[in-house]
Amino acid sequence: MIIFGVDPGTQTMGFGIIEYSRNEVSYIKSGTINLKNIPEQSQKISVIYKELSDLIKIYKPDEFAIETAFYGKNIQSAMKLGYVRGVAVLAAVHSGIPAKEYSPREIKKAITGKGSAAKEQVQYMILHLLKIKKKFKNMDESDALAIAVCHAFKLKTLAHKSSSWKDFILANPGRIIE
Repeated sequence: MIIFGVDPGTQTMGFGIIEYSRNEVSYIKSGTINLKNIPEQSQKISVIYKELSDLIKIYKPDEFAIETAFYGKNIQSAMKLGYVRGVAVLAAVHSGIPAKEYSPREIKKAITGKGSAAKEQVQYMILHLLKIKKKFKNMDESDALAIAVCHAFKLKTLAHKSSSWKDFILANPGRIIE
């Protein structure tokens, strides 16, 4: 199963594509869509839709996951982020891909075991879990992969409910660091 993760942003949007097979996750592709030099919001959402649609056509994901919006003090920023998130979900839905949303806290907890983990901790775990040797250009790229991996772990959890920590550890050996 191919999972497409998106870390939405009005300046930089991260994307990460992974494969989830036989209870293992593996890296396929990741990157960013740079929106900093695009002045108009309407142009930004057009670029996002085209770029994500093109990636979806190439990689043919089965699932799509995106980070939910967090509430900030600036309503204009929150609205712009809402547009960006909406067009990203639209690109997935128009391609017939189910979309799922996860909160930042839920993503961090799935990846590190701690909902208040720092972005650096999330990035470290993504590098470890996906066996990636390269350095990311920025946190948006690793965050998008974390969203995709979170979705894979949620799918796995739904398929295999653990009744104890021992069962969880046996079912998830790749998530244990010695």
